[in-house]
Amino acid sequence: MSIYYTLSNGLKIPAIGFGTYRTPPGLETEQSVLEAIHAGYRSIDCAAAYKNESSVGIAIKKSGISREQLFITSKLWNDEKGYQSTMKAFEKTLHDLQLDYLDLYLIHWPIAKASKNNWQEANRETWKAFEELYEAGKIKAIGVSNFRQHHLEPLMENAKIQPMVNQIEFHPGFLQEETVNYSKKHNLLVEAWGPLSNGGIFQNAALIELAEKYQKTVAQITLRWILQKGLLPLPKSVTPSRMKENLNVFDFEISPEDSAIIDRVTDCGYSGFDPDNLDY
Repeated sequence: MSIYYTLSNGLKIPAIGFGTYRTPPGLETEQSVLEAIHAGYRSIDCAAAYKNESSVGIAIKKSGISREQLFITSKLWNDEKGYQSTMKAFEKTLHDLQLDYLDLYLIHWPIAKASKNNWQEANRETWKAFEELYEAGKIKAIGVSNFRQHHLEPLMENAKIQPMVNQIEFHPGFLQEETVNYSKKHNLLVEAWGPLSNGGIFQNAALIELAEKYQKTVAQITLRWILQKGLLPLPKSVTPSRMKENLNVFDFEISPEDSAIIDRVTDCGYSGFDPDNLDY
């Protein structure tokens, strides 16, 4: 796949990434990431909290694709916030992935249970570490995940280097328009995790009808809709045919009228995760 977005610092990122959330560590993650790379994905999204970074690293090594052709993202988990603990957690992530650098590193959630009373300070100290790692060339781009406007504002006010990405839950029925608009206004590329809504889209009558109209699958309709909004989807699958299918979304365009139909969808599910009230 040779279609990219360009981040605010000029770094190019493939327009569709491959997600590894809830893929068990071990052979299942190794095989799914390896299949994804063979299918054409060059952007792999993982996180320390997924407990499968070592398996992702093995798949990267086995793929035979040069490091420079891959875009690897990981995320700092909640209990590692703070300057020194961020540095330590980052080194463990690099070790587990068997890499010398990351293309993108994100703060996984804005508020952690352990630092709920001083979350702004925790994010500031964490961001200092991110900035140093970025300046040292250990990370090519830095950003956040699940941050809303009231989480972004205090971080950006004190940042020497502004975040470049905000990865949020986004799919039909859950548009987070305020967060998307604020992020775009401040030059953060919005990545969409859970773009297929844990499968909730596949029972939606409006999406099924549009898939028939465009002679595409419901997943392809949804991913194309996300791309046309200027967001970067991160679909996941362990089925090779669906991996390829999810990349094959650049040969058609959804009309504004049909996009508006998808905008009005309301019943495709939601993870239930509230970034202001996490229990971890």
